[in-house]
Amino acid sequence: MQVLMKISRGVGNLELRDIPEPIPGPEEVKVRVKAAGICGTDIHIMNDEFPYNPPVVLGHEVAGVVEECGKKVSSFKVGDRVTSRTSVGCGKCKYCHTGRANLCPNRLTLGLSINGGFAKYFVIPESNLHLLPENVGFVAGALTEPLACCVHAVLETGKVSPGESVLITGPGPIGLMCTQLAKASGGYVTIMGTPRDKERLELAKKLGADETVFTTETEELINNKREFEVVVECSGAEPAIDTGLRLATKRARYVQMGLIGKEAKINIDQIVYKEIIFLGSFAQKWTAWDKALNLLGHGIVQTEPLVSHRLSLNQWQEGFEMLINNKGLKKVIIPE
Repeated sequence: MQVLMKISRGVGNLELRDIPEPIPGPEEVKVRVKAAGICGTDIHIMNDEFPYNPPVVLGHEVAGVVEECGKKVSSFKVGDRVTSRTSVGCGKCKYCHTGRANLCPNRLTLGLSINGGFAKYFVIPESNLHLLPENVGFVAGALTEPLACCVHAVLETGKVSPGESVLITGPGPIGLMCTQLAKASGGYVTIMGTPRDKERLELAKKLGADETVFTTETEELINNKREFEVVVECSGAEPAIDTGLRLATKRARYVQMGLIGKEAKINIDQIVYKEIIFLGSFAQKWTAWDKALNLLGHGIVQTEPLVSHRLSLNQWQEGFEMLINNKGLKKVIIPE
């Protein structure tokens, strides 16, 4: 079968290759991929800026159909519509025992250290799979993974409460999901982007944002003493960190979700003087997946409107380039 593989370390080194179809082990499930999202993490892997174990098939945002079950699998059957958690924990460390496999030091990760979804099939332990709600399609379902990341950041880490003022920086797919979650939690949500993000900010309004602002308005916001009780930084852009800290109120909860891929300079004094609670949010855990699927199933959060391009596996380079150049919104590969 044809796959998109990171064949070795270093910048680039991505190739379409033919490899044998995977065979599930006794407790594993073979999934036929129906949709797989291209993520900023895939770009970091391409640029050698994120931990991974080559050679590996990329693609960690997936949805598909169960094709084959290992002989000990009991929770799923052929034909089930599924999506998969990415982290496969060791099951022995304190993080795994407390439901935080995303922090397991020995975890394996779909699309980073075990073959992922930019392929016709992948295999995964039964314990990592979730059934898709009947009313959620494969394209929307493939975005359960980034939505679960947003749930972990906004609901579990940032703990947005009704009436709180929330600033989301970065109106990409992640920022637009975080906007919907913060709004669903009762927050008054402001989302910020650059002037070239005008169309994305217009979509943010349609998805529930109370207010949209440009980065060029930062000084005006500060002069007008606008402050936010929760800041969720989704862009992974160093200037956005400074903006978020400057606009955070005293004792604000600041959640860094976006990955920068390199060392960044931040104003520690802002954190100290205002006693900002600076929080990191990495990936997701089981509870976030459960909430994400419930939110999708009940139509409280929408992911399919974020998809701007559906591409074949042969068009992977086009999809990567559009993501790098900030063109369109979410790009999803349809392997078949």
